[in-house]
Amino acid sequence: MAEYISHLQKDRKFAAIIGDTIHELKLRKNIPLRLMASIMSQQLSTKVARVIYHRFLDLYGGKEPKPADVLATPTETLRAIGLSNAKVSYIHNVAAFCTEHKITDRKLLTLDNEDIIALLTQIKGVGRWTVEMLLMFSLGREDVFAVDDLGIQQAMTRIYKLDALNKKELREKMLKLSARWSPYRTYACLHLWGWKDEG
Repeated sequence: MAEYISHLQKDRKFAAIIGDTIHELKLRKNIPLRLMASIMSQQLSTKVARVIYHRFLDLYGGKEPKPADVLATPTETLRAIGLSNAKVSYIHNVAAFCTEHKITDRKLLTLDNEDIIALLTQIKGVGRWTVEMLLMFSLGREDVFAVDDLGIQQAMTRIYKLDALNKKELREKMLKLSARWSPYRTYACLHLWGWKDEG
């Protein structure tokens, strides 16, 4: 049994939703590109996001571009693959910031979660939630809790019978409950999303 499961099962209400699924986190390469991909996929279905991302890679001969390559790509070219003006501008912002600040995988791996959030949310168009998804799905960090994620809020409201109307109070209660799951809060989020999608 995965080490994190026995820890999460100490919370009796949470134990009831865990089921048989075992989640594993992966460390992926080219984090600046993952950040751009995450911006591309916002407010799109997984299927549409995948199509646009493949069109994006096709601009670079199917290879993963470096931030400098993306920065050199004209706005019209990126618009032509189906990206909005706002997304093109945010992707260029990411490319410019990563080039200017020499953001590499190696550099990010040396930083803790809050430092990465503080660094990358300086980029216009990149919010805390986007960086939390990057920490979970690209940097493989085990203890990230996406308190502002709507799916997480909906799942926890149902499981713990929380009042969803008072946003400030809901946030505080969620953070308090999630403290029990540390240092495995990323896995807790994965189970909450999975449970909500099944329900």
